[in-house]
Amino acid sequence: MSPANPLHAALQQARAQTDKLFALLRPDSIYERPVTERHRLIFYLGHLEAFDWNQVCRGALDMDSFHPEFDRLFAFGIDPEPGKAPADRPSDWPGIPEVDRYRRRVREAIDAAWRRAPQQMVHVAIEHRLMHAETFAYLLHNLPPGHKVAPPGVRPGDDRPAPSPSMVEIPGGPALLGRKRHDGFGWDNEFEEHTVEVPPFAIHKYKVTNQEYLEFVRAGADPPHFWRQGADGWYYRTMFGEVPLPMAWPVYVTHEQATAYADWQGMCLPTEAQFHRAAFGTPHGEDRPYPWGEDAPQTGRGNFDFAAWDPLPVDATPRGDSAFGVSQLVGNGWEWTSTVFHPFAGFERFPFYPGYSADFFDGKHYVSKGASARTASALLRRSFRNWFRPNYAYVYAGFRCVKN
Repeated sequence: MSPANPLHAALQQARAQTDKLFALLRPDSIYERPVTERHRLIFYLGHLEAFDWNQVCRGALDMDSFHPEFDRLFAFGIDPEPGKAPADRPSDWPGIPEVDRYRRRVREAIDAAWRRAPQQMVHVAIEHRLMHAETFAYLLHNLPPGHKVAPPGVRPGDDRPAPSPSMVEIPGGPALLGRKRHDGFGWDNEFEEHTVEVPPFAIHKYKVTNQEYLEFVRAGADPPHFWRQGADGWYYRTMFGEVPLPMAWPVYVTHEQATAYADWQGMCLPTEAQFHRAAFGTPHGEDRPYPWGEDAPQTGRGNFDFAAWDPLPVDATPRGDSAFGVSQLVGNGWEWTSTVFHPFAGFERFPFYPGYSADFFDGKHYVSKGASARTASALLRRSFRNWFRPNYAYVYAGFRCVKN
């Protein structure tokens, strides 16, 4: 028997990750809408295969559709303007058995035809699915625990104290952003590679913790989305239940909340270039592919690649520190930057997916960098960029402050 093709194996592994997430749902929960600005969960059951069909089979290989209605129904997610949430009803969506039949037929078609498709399109299918493995996780996070079946081995919260805040001085120097075209797969917004000279600055060694942010809340700020105040104190809503607020975990907040906290501290959020300098730069000028160096991502370097359902303490993975000694710049929560999502010089839309990035170059989305516990290792590359609206509360995104 010939060995499995690595690209097809990666597609199978990505499918396994999303299948595991759907398996957590109780059958009567698939028509829930846990986040008001997003589709009902039934959409995502059909979307991943519809995307694969539309991009690989129909788009790249010009194959005839066996279910055009579903190809259209499940084609696109939504990112509505504030106050314009969707108003569809469960009865507007098809039944689970019909969607499952569609999924099986699409997978059979992809498995039979993927070798004839351009490799770039298969990479697009894989990474799109991996991104949705994270998106779907935070949608599930917003479902009440009774709608989910917790897998064995889920750990409780953490009661260790938070480390004392400290700043790391970053000397001025170059930050390498983007990636070279035709040098491996990247999404259109990752190109072109370029260098930005960054003046010296100081940055928090650790992500801002729940303990630090609690002082801001006590001073009058609104609490984060994942917190709940009980009669005896604050609680944190983990994926599968509530725990007393873990003080050493990173706080997950909106961009607006992160900016307000930084202002309160007399500091600001880092720019995308400052993040790159702190994460991937070195005192000698060369850039690393990962904060810790050349080695591929692995356990012990950080909380990523589906390693956990919830955060770790901000000082739990010192083996992942950057050359300057800054912790967890990759993993344990995306990090907000002050940079509005924009194209790099030399940007070219993907002809097969023209709206992937360009639809969000609207001045209303901010770049986030790093990764969360539910981010696949393939997306930990230095050039990968994420982005969200400044008031979007559901994503696993924290922050740290800088002093210029």
